Amino acid sequence: MLTDPIADMLTRLRNANLALHDQVTMPSSKMKQSVAKVLEDEGYIAGWTVDGRDLTVRLKYDKDRRRVLSGVRRQSKPGRRVYLASEDIPRVLGGMGIAVVSTSQGLLSGQEARRRGVGGELICTVW
Repeated sequence: MLTDPIADMLTRLRNANLALHDQVTMPSSKMKQSVAKVLEDEGYIAGWTVDGRDLTVRLKYDKDRRRVLSGVRRQSKPGRRVYLASEDIPRVLGGMGIAVVSTSQGLLSGQEARRRGVGGELICTVW
């Protein structure tokens, strides 16, 4: 049994990306689907699908097979939750990366959460 399924998802993405896999499959949940949707909307993954209980994420590379997703870090953990006001949401690598924030309006990128003026739990940062 996993105690932190989001950390497991991010680790699977990181490992598959480092191994230059085209896709990675993991157990699905609504939260993982929301994270995948934010990553797709921001251009870090090529897409995702749900087949029964499995979530399949297609990784994205440029024409020279260089990684689009350079790094990912879990910020809020089960033992230490990180909640931030909208003005405190970090700008990852000076705007070159994104923060994924769980708000009352759903999972949003940090930039979108700041624009809407909503804070929430800082799930992870991606660059």
